[in-house]
Amino acid sequence: MKKVEAIIRYEKLNDVRDALEQLGYPGITITDVKGHGKQEGPRRQWRGKEYKVELLPKIKIEIVVLDEDLGKTVNAITRIARTGEVGDGKVFVIPVENAYRVRTGDAGENAI
Repeated sequence: MKKVEAIIRYEKLNDVRDALEQLGYPGITITDVKGHGKQEGPRRQWRGKEYKVELLPKIKIEIVVLDEDLGKTVNAITRIARTGEVGDGKVFVIPVENAYRVRTGDAGENAI
């Protein structure tokens, strides 16, 4: 099992959620996050003064998938979330040793 963490633009959330549901993964965790990559924040002007936006609002999606579904899951997220502009986001893949369903006590693949 692998945990996929994707940081994407707000406007891409619903499309990515729909794609993950079609792949058989309707259960996801979504968090509002702020940050920046190498490009840092853009410069803006307000009332004649220039300022830099330090942290940009993004969405973080977390989902645990079976090893055999990892490729198509990451492919779906990157394909759908891509705009071609700076700030499209990142996808991280983390190994998951085990998973447990609290309600039933199911473990491993049965828990996801």
